[in-house]
Amino acid sequence: MIKNFVEELKWRGMIQDIMPGTEEMLNKQMVAGYIGFDPTADSLGIGNMVPVMLLLHFQKAGHKPIALVGGATGMVGDPSGKSAERNLLDEATLNHNVACQKKQLEKFLDFNCGANSAEIVNNYDWFKGFSFLEFIRDVGKHITVNYMMAKDSVKSRLENGMSFTEFSYQLVQGYDFYYLWKNKNIQLQMGGSDQWGNIVTGTELIRRKSGGEAFALTTPLIKKADGTKFGKTEGGNIWLDKSKTSPYKFYQFWLNASDEDVKTYIRIFTLFTKEEIESLKQEHAKAPHLRSLQKALAKDITIRVHSETDYNAAVEASEILFGKGTADSLKNLSEDDFLSVFEGVEQFEINRTEMETGFPIIDFLTERTTIFPSKSEAKKMIQGGGVSVNKLKIDSLEFKISSEQLINNKYLLIQKGKKNYYVIKVV
Repeated sequence: MIKNFVEELKWRGMIQDIMPGTEEMLNKQMVAGYIGFDPTADSLGIGNMVPVMLLLHFQKAGHKPIALVGGATGMVGDPSGKSAERNLLDEATLNHNVACQKKQLEKFLDFNCGANSAEIVNNYDWFKGFSFLEFIRDVGKHITVNYMMAKDSVKSRLENGMSFTEFSYQLVQGYDFYYLWKNKNIQLQMGGSDQWGNIVTGTELIRRKSGGEAFALTTPLIKKADGTKFGKTEGGNIWLDKSKTSPYKFYQFWLNASDEDVKTYIRIFTLFTKEEIESLKQEHAKAPHLRSLQKALAKDITIRVHSETDYNAAVEASEILFGKGTADSLKNLSEDDFLSVFEGVEQFEINRTEMETGFPIIDFLTERTTIFPSKSEAKKMIQGGGVSVNKLKIDSLEFKISSEQLINNKYLLIQKGKKNYYVIKVV
């Protein structure tokens, strides 16, 4: 049964441009539509989650989603939204990146559900045997230089110059659409709003080369309320691969969204219904400090990208940092999660042989480290119950620090007061 895909996107705020006739065509029959993914990294980032969700809604509406991984276009470089030429990758690196991205896409789309099963295609498959002379004869003659120069992605770069390689990118992407229209009956291309010029070059090529008709739809580019770029932090990109961005950091990214941003994110990045989102927003408005919208968003997307186990571990790790965790939950953290949770916390290093003999707690806090400036202050804080080692409160001035207390046989966590943490690393 076909559902109204465009209507779904509208209330979610996911439509920027749409070619006339697209909605009518989609409401008549099952349609195959595709989005291209750039294989310049071996993982998708959260910026890629917008097109992933677009394909997911497309499939749920009864249509056939196609993810095109650009093994060929990755060798050329898309000028859209870029201020400089990007580095071109060799074939072995591109093949590795394509394989990794395919694996990630398979987590979100259903590849075994009959007629509208998802597919992944690689444009290298049809470009690898296409000679330059054939390309300029069969493709280049149908699109004028004037048409190409009028595109924003080209105009914005003319002042500083762009190579013929990048200038020709829109022809290469346009041919992708033509090839898929002709060979796989794909009638729709979707993408971010910065891709509109490249997408309509494809519809124009289909019209001029074969007299055919094809359609286009784009989503707005997400911008954070404070003007900073979505999907980036001070530490760099937020990746879907847990070896690049730990599930804890991934969870924290969504949990730390501003109240303004989360209202946008929850519509775009979850599958919650309109009614569910309205209910969550009302709950959030009653007690914003509980961050119920952020928690619902972070839970949903962390489970879908990683797993429920990873989500639970991320919540437990968050509670450790904010004072609710236990000594057992701290010991259960993997080394990666431990380092993620306490990234940026002041560290002290101690030689392993020193740990074997151990330290009286007061000496450790004042002489071996500088956690406290004086012994009298350290004593006062211990007696007031304000010092913990690995989340266990120290209630005796005779307590001794030793290697038996090490987490992962390498770390100690000292807490002073409610919010001050120190990591001791044994080297």
